[in-house]
Amino acid sequence: MGRTVDYYFAPQSPWAYLGHQRLADIVQRTGATVHVMPIDLGGKVFPISGGLPLGQRAPQRQAYRLVELQRYSQHQNLPLNLKPQYFPVGGDDAARLIIAADIAQGAAAAMAIAGAVLAACWAQERNMADDKVLAELLQEQGLPASLLEQSHSQAVQVRYETYTQAAIDAGVFGAPSYVVDGEIFWGQDRLDFVERALAC
Repeated sequence: MGRTVDYYFAPQSPWAYLGHQRLADIVQRTGATVHVMPIDLGGKVFPISGGLPLGQRAPQRQAYRLVELQRYSQHQNLPLNLKPQYFPVGGDDAARLIIAADIAQGAAAAMAIAGAVLAACWAQERNMADDKVLAELLQEQGLPASLLEQSHSQAVQVRYETYTQAAIDAGVFGAPSYVVDGEIFWGQDRLDFVERALAC
């Protein structure tokens, strides 16, 4: 039996977008289990970990972020809009939808809808905070429309809060973060190390 990776991410993160499919491929190759754990990064994690929303970061950091996003998208041959129309965007509704998919249909469904949400924001100029868009994404992934209603349940909200607290307790401070046996790997550029850890 393979090992387990806790996948902490914000659904509006471009870095999660750039690493999402690669993580899925690594999990498949290594036979690992993935716990799909979207978190409230800006609202809950940043305030206690020293993180700043993008607009509050120094101009140099904002400029370099765009350079790095361009580099990674080209390196991985993934389409990416550096300044998408619907960004900044709230990620809570999308996070809850991903959790609802996980509860109802398992990690594979959660990974599928998470990937669709990330691509909607960063490659397709779609508003991931719009319920109509989320419904379209469910349909495109062959997932039940009822998941959208389920995403508004108290059970899903509790799970979202639990995942966010678990990230804080694990020492997570940015997204995406991958945790294997208590060891944090921050950022999609650490996926080589994630694969090594999962293959042990």
